[in-house]
Amino acid sequence: MSHDTTSSSAKAATASSTLSHWTAYLRFLWRAVTLATDGSLLFYAWMTLLTAVAFVGANAWAQQVAEGMALTNMSNQVSWGLYIANFTFVVGVAAGGVMMVIPAYVYRDERMHAVVIFGEMLAIAAIVMAMGFVIVDLGRPDRFWHLVPGLGQFNFPWSMLTWDVLVLNIYLLLNLHIVGYLLYTRFLGRAPAPRWYVPFVVISIVWAISIHTVTAFLYAGLGGRPFWNTALLAPRFLASAFISGPAFLIIALTVVGRFTAFKIHEGPLSTLVSILRVTTLLNLFMVISEAFTEFYSGTAHTESSRYLFLGLDGHNALVPWIWVAVTLNVLAAGMFLYPRIRDNRRLLLAACVMTFVGCWIEKGMGLVVPGFIPSPLHEIVEYQPSVTEWRVTAGIWAFGLIVYSAAIKVALPILSGEVRAAGVDGDRAP
Repeated sequence: MSHDTTSSSAKAATASSTLSHWTAYLRFLWRAVTLATDGSLLFYAWMTLLTAVAFVGANAWAQQVAEGMALTNMSNQVSWGLYIANFTFVVGVAAGGVMMVIPAYVYRDERMHAVVIFGEMLAIAAIVMAMGFVIVDLGRPDRFWHLVPGLGQFNFPWSMLTWDVLVLNIYLLLNLHIVGYLLYTRFLGRAPAPRWYVPFVVISIVWAISIHTVTAFLYAGLGGRPFWNTALLAPRFLASAFISGPAFLIIALTVVGRFTAFKIHEGPLSTLVSILRVTTLLNLFMVISEAFTEFYSGTAHTESSRYLFLGLDGHNALVPWIWVAVTLNVLAAGMFLYPRIRDNRRLLLAACVMTFVGCWIEKGMGLVVPGFIPSPLHEIVEYQPSVTEWRVTAGIWAFGLIVYSAAIKVALPILSGEVRAAGVDGDRAP
């Protein structure tokens, strides 16, 4: 009888503990929702602006779905345009977002731990945008379920697109778990258990490299497009990812330090600037190596590069794009080499914006479109994005910034200790 009573008490205690955990988690989710939707007048103005742009993009996409892909300037000859260009770039931003994870956990840089979660949240927002660009590029968005692992009809393991979908979905789940677990334990006032997040952090570092490598292989494996048939494509993708991610994080951390009470130490910013000093030069070196190989060999396979940099048979729509990108990247690389750039915040932000835009052009329009020109039948059909494409693209970027802004709005008071679960010391939340 005593044994039965003890067993019943243990079961009751276990059930009560489980219920308590679920109650605490639901409270955490509710506090996250309230934090994400409550703020200052400046926060409301920012979110209202982003929401308006997102609705403009949604309206343009609705028109595209209703009237067809004829509203875009893509064609049989150039079947990937602004949408896939942005997809390629934001996958790199997602990969570059973990650049703060590597020094924090691999090299045990304690200064980076306080802000490493900003990189994880950036990866989440970037993957959401990447999925958005894939959806709007589909002529039949109702067939998106084919891209869902377990539901879609995959040509696994031979299709590189299948691998790309898998690694992106897994990367999103990894970062959602890491961010959610770290914020939840901080909300409860507990130290996070290493076994519940450190292995996932290590995997996310490897996975960050894999998501952009697979994207590069998706291009490089297309034998009929010589512009992409280079073994240097994957290293170039990674180098540019480790530019765009840290550059965006420097801008985001500067804004957070300027408009919130959350203190951003100079150590993490210095680490990111050091990374950019190397990666900007490495990216330029790879671009020069590619250009030398294309132009010095002088074969028929260099026509795409000639079209991009110099124009081909009177067609030069992308020449201004690529030379703007080259100019921005060269100037930014020179600015990052300035020894005192970390002390000049305006100069640092200008360099970050320039290299971010330069990489967006170079790895977007400067990579995707030239691969289709000329076509395998040697046709030259130029492409410039339509107004509809620009509106949809702006809407997706606005939605991604909404996700990132809301995530930061939730994270800051929890990380600073202003918001805690009821009964936990330091709770100043209502």
